[in-house]
Amino acid sequence: MFGWRKKKNQTTETESSGIPVITLDGPSGSGKGTIARRVADALGYHLLDSGALYRLVALAAEDACVALQNSDNLTEVAMQLDVRFDSNPEGDEVVWLNGEDVTQRLRTEQTGAGASKVAQIPAVRDALFERQRAFRKAPGLVADGRDMGTQVFPDAPLKIYLTASAEERAKRRHKQLKDKGLDVSLAALSRDIEDRDRRDSERTVAPLKPAMDARFLDTTGQTIESVTQTVLDWVAEL
Repeated sequence: MFGWRKKKNQTTETESSGIPVITLDGPSGSGKGTIARRVADALGYHLLDSGALYRLVALAAEDACVALQNSDNLTEVAMQLDVRFDSNPEGDEVVWLNGEDVTQRLRTEQTGAGASKVAQIPAVRDALFERQRAFRKAPGLVADGRDMGTQVFPDAPLKIYLTASAEERAKRRHKQLKDKGLDVSLAALSRDIEDRDRRDSERTVAPLKPAMDARFLDTTGQTIESVTQTVLDWVAEL
């Protein structure tokens, strides 16, 4: 279980610098969230789903009737997030916002689109920066997102950039939504993924791009097990 309030014994930046971090960056649908969780479980490390933070800001803004174009109010929303990550008895992640279970709302296409928009606002990113770094605790951290290796944990000993073809990423998302009983056009998903890729790559602050020392991993056509094993093999080389 993770909380956001700073604790008196919270690890300082100097103390945490020796704690290993594995960063997994890449575009939407590349598989980084699934792989990050598998790797964290295998290593017994903490997990940071940085994308969830931006989705939560978008949800909190929606609940507070704050427009996604209102940078000042959005920044205030980001600073005041009342969030808790938990797990149910089956081991599945449960996310709470202001005391409400928002796990299902968090993963909708609408929330994802909102997250992509709020992530372009520098003040919002600044408000969430230290919260992300606070996840760096012993014995180690697996952090997934879009700027984990370039901005948040530039000293991580292993930085990985996951990618996959746009067609494959759209098919994966389409299957996820169908499994949830949602009927979404594959063509519409493909357009949405292309739009999000463009926004994430062209934003002026912390754009989506691989770190200079990142290792590339194309997950197109690969199984979750094979990709996870590749990452674990790279960890073993450290």
